[in-house]
Amino acid sequence: MSSSKTIVNSWNEWDPLKHVIVGRADGCCIPAPEPALDAKVPEDSDMKGQHGQRTQDTIDKANELLNNFVSLLEKRGIKVDRPTPIKHNQKISTPDWEVDSMFGCMPARDIILTVGNEMLEATMSYRCRWFEYLNYRPLLQNYFEQDPNMRHEIAPKPRLTDADYRKDYLSEKIGVQKRLKWTEDKFFVTTEEEPLFDAADILRFGKDLVVQHGFTTNLKGIDWLRRHFKDHRVHAVNFPGDPYPIHIDATFTPIKEGLIINNPQRRLPKEQRKLFEDNGWKIIDSAQPAHNSPPPLCYSSVWLSMNVLVLDPKTVCVEKSEVYQAEQLDKLGMEVLPVELRDAYAFGGGLHCCTADVYREGDLKDYFPKQ
Repeated sequence: MSSSKTIVNSWNEWDPLKHVIVGRADGCCIPAPEPALDAKVPEDSDMKGQHGQRTQDTIDKANELLNNFVSLLEKRGIKVDRPTPIKHNQKISTPDWEVDSMFGCMPARDIILTVGNEMLEATMSYRCRWFEYLNYRPLLQNYFEQDPNMRHEIAPKPRLTDADYRKDYLSEKIGVQKRLKWTEDKFFVTTEEEPLFDAADILRFGKDLVVQHGFTTNLKGIDWLRRHFKDHRVHAVNFPGDPYPIHIDATFTPIKEGLIINNPQRRLPKEQRKLFEDNGWKIIDSAQPAHNSPPPLCYSSVWLSMNVLVLDPKTVCVEKSEVYQAEQLDKLGMEVLPVELRDAYAFGGGLHCCTADVYREGDLKDYFPKQ
């Protein structure tokens, strides 16, 4: 081993960030239709019926913005690593299925969950993302070599057969109202056939992990996390106001110890707020997005406005055009760093999505002793 220093350490979303992975847009594809993905694409989306590699000019623009973001982080003394893109525009298969292409390697947060000295590769619930971990393997292998205490863990790879999805979920033009009722009833496109979770459905609060139950993470996945992280308390949450509940970080965003901004259209239910309120945490409505619609060919909603990256308890990166979110965080006493990233949203998300923690200062703490 080359050294015995600590490379991997991150217990929450707000302690001072010192080392991070930032994704790349290289070769990113609009995936071909598949069960879980179809459920995520709204009926009126311009992505319906489109698949294949994104145009080179959009890839180049997204990479330019990501590279500029990297430069900003490095100028603030944060070490930045990048994935090694594999060829995403190719057919992939397992003994159970075949799809025309993969997705990409821009949203590192979707794949990798860092808890303390462990980096865990999530199961993922889309077939096109089954091999996405390969983009990050060179980095994780390097951390493992350098840090004798680093744990490189891999959740059980799911088969993702048709049994994992409700085939009737997309059988008609459903409409938002019916989707909202399904979300309230916790009836999602994914079944409980096997454990499924995306890393971006999980928020880290020291000894507590808060996990969204929705399209990409099922109850078996949450149970697997509970068994795996035996020294943590794992809490399932859901947000009835979200017709497409995928990934928690455009809905519920911790800013610093004691403060969370919550999407006002997807408020955490009253009974689930008790954990936070009993321990003196404030949950406030986030500011409104600056845009009425997402960029072209983008899966995400306009609420990527609140997909911010906290660099430390006093500093936060906010997308440059999201002036209302920036104003709110400024009034809350944060130094706001504007980062242009909107033209990269379509490649997998915002400032929090496109990063994965490697090292934050700080130790494991119990932020919710009253339970």
